[in-house]
Parts: sequence; C-alpha cells; structure tokens
Amino acid sequence: MTVPLEIHFNGLDKSDAMETRVREKFAKLERHFDRMNGCRVVLEAPHRNPAKAKVFQVKVEISVKGGKPIIINHEREGAHANEDLALTIRDAFEIALRQVDEMAAQISGRGRTEQARRRPHPEPTLDE
Repeated sequence: MTVPLEIHFNGLDKSDAMETRVREKFAKLERHFDRMNGCRVVLEAPHRNPAKAKVFQVKVEISVKGGKPIIINHEREGAHANEDLALTIRDAFEIALRQVDEMAAQISGRGRTEQARRRPHPEPTLDE
C-alpha cells in the first residue's frame, strides 16, 4: 500500500528537483516504518526581509496508525544555513527517521539498549 504524500512550497518557487528529493527521502522512511497513514511536507523560506539572508525551513508531519502524529519542524542553523534547501531536507528527514525509530521501539516494546543487542542463535539439537 502506498502512503499518500503531500508536498507544499511556501515562499519558494516549485522545484521538480526538490520534489524528487523529498519523494526519495520519504520512500526510505516508508520502507523503514510501515505504520504511516500519510505524510505532509512543507518547504518554505519564511524570512522575507531583504536585510536578512533567506533561511530555509522544512516541516514534516507524519500521521501514524493508532498513535499521535510525528511533527518535525526543522530550520538549519549556522553560517551556511541559507545555502542549500537540499541539506535542510536531508536533515529534516534524518530527524524524522530517528523519531520513527523511537516510535517503532515503543510499539514493539523493546527498549533502546535492547534494540542493538545481538541475540545468540539457538544451538542445533541432535535428533537420533
């Protein structure tokens, strides 16, 4: 089943390249977590003051079956925050992936330390 994905551009011109990048990142997220009902992504440049540099912001809202939605509101910080929207998209989806992992662990009932623990394979029995 494919999960519906909405992509909105606010304060930016619509870009097929950015839309494709969002779809690729979402496909990875969808393979990782199968309890999603839908996802809405908003790409925006909220600062319109000419004295300030344009800072990109990405909002990701993931609706989850039987749970509250996961909401990520990410704005790049630092000296190079205004350079690339693609980096902001990457960072927002990395945060989403971490939050989805936490939710999956809560649903499965496994703790954080137990997630990465290797379990020994059972010893083969000799039936004679």
